[in-house]
Amino acid sequence: MVSELIEKVRSISGKNIYSCYQCGMCSASCPMAPFMDILPHQVIRLLQLGNPDVVNVKSIWVCVSCMTCTDRCPRKVDPGTIFEAIRLITLRKGIDRIKYRELKDLHKAPSMALIAVSRKMTG
Repeated sequence: MVSELIEKVRSISGKNIYSCYQCGMCSASCPMAPFMDILPHQVIRLLQLGNPDVVNVKSIWVCVSCMTCTDRCPRKVDPGTIFEAIRLITLRKGIDRIKYRELKDLHKAPSMALIAVSRKMTG
């Protein structure tokens, strides 16, 4: 099951999670890091360790796909694309983390967040 998850992530993202050496550059540059339950480099580490609970991490859904992590990653691991792959795997199982229709005060949200949520929920 675990190796299946890693293989699905690799297949969808085209990225090798094992290239990450945990420098933390993605976490340091992520504008959404203060709102995450665990930092981007820690999510990648959970995946590297084969922890199946990585699909339950809220950080995956907090990511707004700005791809700053991609630009800053010295190893081209691309956490944003890996997060997108994990979201797709979760959504394909019929599990929605964001109740799009229940969101309140959308006019107060940053436009980047609205675009990211729409992208995540509409495929």
